[in-house]
Amino acid sequence: MTDTVAPVLEESITIQAPPDRVWSLVSDLGRMSRWSPQVVKTFVRGRPIGLGTTMVNINRRGVLVWPTRTRVVRFEPREEVAFRVKDNFTIWSFRLTHDGAGGTLLTQRREAPDGISDISHKLTDRLLGGVAAFQVELGDGMRQTLARIKAEAEG
Repeated sequence: MTDTVAPVLEESITIQAPPDRVWSLVSDLGRMSRWSPQVVKTFVRGRPIGLGTTMVNINRRGVLVWPTRTRVVRFEPREEVAFRVKDNFTIWSFRLTHDGAGGTLLTQRREAPDGISDISHKLTDRLLGGVAAFQVELGDGMRQTLARIKAEAEG
């Protein structure tokens, strides 16, 4: 069962590095714990990463720790990688666009075209301060993630 369709969350950043460099980072999904303030560890099943690759993420917020199971649902080399979270139905993606000046516009997006699972919605309300507050927190986390990727790509 699903709740209503959740709003799309999206953040972008311009990185002064060529798309191939940025792609080498974001397509290695095992690195998520280096960038995301919520992901503690990612276990990737199968390499190289491509369409159908599965992962388990261990997420943390304060004393709360929870796993999520994901599968890569879109994989276009040097353009986009997207994975669907089995537990809540959301799709997270990174999309790369040439900025026209030798750099890369990197966009992180969270969409929920099939809505959010009822269990995820209820747990978010009870344990994470409510859906609206958690969406603000996710947006903050996306900006932190993109800034950390930028620092690594430009470093």
